[in-house]
Amino acid sequence: MNQGTAVKLFQDRNVRAIWDDEQEKYYFSVVDVVAVLTESDYQNARNYWKVLKHRLLQEGAGESVTNCNQLKMKAADGKYYKTDVADTEELLRIIQSIPSPKAEPFKLWLARVGRERLDELADPEITINRALQTYLDKGYSENWVNQRLKTIEVRNNSFIFEAIMKQLGQENETIYQKLKQCRFMCSNI
Repeated sequence: MNQGTAVKLFQDRNVRAIWDDEQEKYYFSVVDVVAVLTESDYQNARNYWKVLKHRLLQEGAGESVTNCNQLKMKAADGKYYKTDVADTEELLRIIQSIPSPKAEPFKLWLARVGRERLDELADPEITINRALQTYLDKGYSENWVNQRLKTIEVRNNSFIFEAIMKQLGQENETIYQKLKQCRFMCSNI
């Protein structure tokens, strides 16, 4: 695992993090996050996490606890010690279990995102509109956004074409040539 270490700041408090190139995600020190949310020092945060882990296991939410790996992270004394780490998804689950005014904004955000995702499942057009708005909010022009969507569509059609070709093989040359022509015509739309 090729890792890069980082320290993230959350409300002027350090949260140690490690980037995993293979998994392409950050792992955060659970104790550091607990310390920020409970406004406690490192030792009290360790104790809080120990009790919370036990409580989560008793409540049957052990998956978020068992998914926490231990990685060596640099401590305040400059030495490296193993500490529980969690990726973003696991960390958000843990945050939901911490009764704290500082955790409340995260919980509200999670509830909103969950509701939005359920709405998108019911009506996929909402997803498309959200993607369009996100690109526009990032400053991309409408022309760029339309071109991007066409590129995605062509790429998806290419994947479908390749799957058909693998299924068909090149045994029937006439069908193969017609599909190639269709693919060329679709990509030039």
